[in-house]
Amino acid sequence: MTDYGRSLSFGVALDPDVRRLDQTTRLARSADESGLDYLAVQDHAYQPRHLDAWTLITRLSAQTRRISFLTDVLDLQLRPPAMLAKAAASFAVLAEGRLVLGVGGGTFTDSIAGMGGRRRSRGEMVAYTEESLHVLRAALAGGEVRLLSDHHAIEGYPAGPVPPAPIPLWLGAMKSRMLAVTGRSGDGWISPLNIYVSPGEVPAKQKIIDDATRAAGRDPAQIRRIYNVIGAIGPFSGGNGLIGDVRVWTETLTEWVVELGFDTFVFWPVTAHHAQFEVYAAEVVPAVREQVGKIRGRR
Repeated sequence: MTDYGRSLSFGVALDPDVRRLDQTTRLARSADESGLDYLAVQDHAYQPRHLDAWTLITRLSAQTRRISFLTDVLDLQLRPPAMLAKAAASFAVLAEGRLVLGVGGGTFTDSIAGMGGRRRSRGEMVAYTEESLHVLRAALAGGEVRLLSDHHAIEGYPAGPVPPAPIPLWLGAMKSRMLAVTGRSGDGWISPLNIYVSPGEVPAKQKIIDDATRAAGRDPAQIRRIYNVIGAIGPFSGGNGLIGDVRVWTETLTEWVVELGFDTFVFWPVTAHHAQFEVYAAEVVPAVREQVGKIRGRR
């Protein structure tokens, strides 16, 4: 049993397909009004039909008022950290915060190279990512940023503007070395979709993060834990992920909080995105909050 006691938060993933821009915009506005915490946008810039994630959230921030944006996750090999920090700080100033930077090392080597990125081995990518997190953190705090290493050549960047509030750095990770980077250097772990990292695999991955966190002199409870959950609410056949009615979703997400240690869920609907979101926001989210609150109260 692992419950880190963090406050719960909930989001919904937006489809960056250019053909669905109108639907995506309507969903973003509805989520903003619903009280959800995050709008999550994936980053696969090499997909011809995908809008650029950064451009999309910038547009949507002007059409929403309170909801925050989660990049889920930005490819650091295509978005060098000093420039990414500049973009993130600028967005945070213009959108009055409302940003969590989810980043990842990038796993699709051929696609990254196809856009001009460097081919890196697994070990090189992990080292590059950890250094990038340090660059991002330093640059987002302002001041002079320098790093000359095997992976970066930042000769002197006078960073700014400084965001109105610290921007959390959440790392997408699946393998042991990147999970350890999360524990040492990240503010949160973004798990891949539940069809890629099953619930049964989670405890071992949480332990890797916790061990690395403690070794770095940090408290594991400081690390947020985010699960991307694909599926459908209600009668549905032919899809993967979490499929079931509101009761099934409520019981399952509650279990994933109190038994697996997650505190944030991003819903990826496999069908009828807007209708699914409405059930999620109106019925599942409040029910999970209530159930988790009761369990924590008894403990």
